[in-house]
Amino acid sequence: MDLQQIFATRASRMKASEIRELLKLLDQPGIVSFAGGIPDPALFPAEAFQKAYLDALSKDSAATALQYSVSEGYLPLREWLAKEMGKIGVQCGAENILITSGSQQALDYLGKLFLSPGDTALVNGPTYLGALGAFNAYEPRYDRLYPGGNRSAEDYTSAAAADGSKVKFAYLSADFSNPTGETVDRAGRERLIDMCDAMDCALIEDAAYQSLRYDGEPIPPILAIEQARKGDIDACRTIYCGSFSKTLSPGLRIGWVCAAAPVISQMVLLKQAADLHSSTVNQMAIHHVAESMFDTHVQKLRDTYSARRNAMLAALEEEMPEGVEWTRPEGGMFVWVTLPKGMDGAALLQQAIEVEKVAFVPGKAFFADGSGENTIRLAFSMVDEETIRQGVARLARVIRSA
Repeated sequence: MDLQQIFATRASRMKASEIRELLKLLDQPGIVSFAGGIPDPALFPAEAFQKAYLDALSKDSAATALQYSVSEGYLPLREWLAKEMGKIGVQCGAENILITSGSQQALDYLGKLFLSPGDTALVNGPTYLGALGAFNAYEPRYDRLYPGGNRSAEDYTSAAAADGSKVKFAYLSADFSNPTGETVDRAGRERLIDMCDAMDCALIEDAAYQSLRYDGEPIPPILAIEQARKGDIDACRTIYCGSFSKTLSPGLRIGWVCAAAPVISQMVLLKQAADLHSSTVNQMAIHHVAESMFDTHVQKLRDTYSARRNAMLAALEEEMPEGVEWTRPEGGMFVWVTLPKGMDGAALLQQAIEVEKVAFVPGKAFFADGSGENTIRLAFSMVDEETIRQGVARLARVIRSA
């Protein structure tokens, strides 16, 4: 019996995450890994979570923590998030918030909500690998998004129509994006709103790294800019996806969506069909910790990660040979490196692990069209400053010899 013969056509578009497959190769002594773009567990507020779970499982609240709950999410957490959104310029209520099992689940729901087979999704090149994985199952056509305004709305819609398609949404991370670390300036955000208005499509703003700004002036979220124009959040087409994974804990899998109430209502139906609701006890624990220490904890992360970012940029400047270029992010966890033309990141990785015991992620996986062979992503969040300097020196030696 071969059940693969009757899989849905979408199954052929589901690919293993190259990053997660890569991580399996790194369990070797002496490896300096710039591969995993994940928080440093030494910075988790473990004691605060211990107390939070004790409180959630106390006599007064255990029945709530261990019981089924509403699909929208734990109300006190949604109310706290609505207030936090207000601090960054988005005026909303709990009815505009849906709690998801990480922002990855939100991306899956949005792909399911908007994409029919053949519909067009606009994504950066490169873009977040997890977004491609989430959207691929719904069999879209991809076109490259240029936030800098290199293409017009008419150009996008015409290209889609030529393939019998319709643009359904533009997706991007506007702050310190994964994988490049780049940020879209205010003018670029304004252009994106104008373009999506002209195409009458959704605009998905992945804000996973927004809290992790180390220098430069904060830029309002796209949703805040759009709401300032249109007044009512329910008139906005931007869908904001947030996450606690990069700030408090990735393991608890708590993210959220902030959007117009009709969009949230439809996503609630998807949530009911998928997993009923996210873990109530985890939501209660996140709420407890966030309410008591979110700002101070995030400042601790900024202090630590900014020092690591600085160490990586300094090491790249000192060690890299001529012809290698890289981004200079104002926040987040990543530096994007462009190698000389003709150099292949995947081949370089194999040599780097074997010869110098240093790892990174080849850039090709982040491109919907399979381009970007001569790019790599370096993550600095898990490595201390001295190890960063040693690892970049090792990487530079491999590049020189390639």
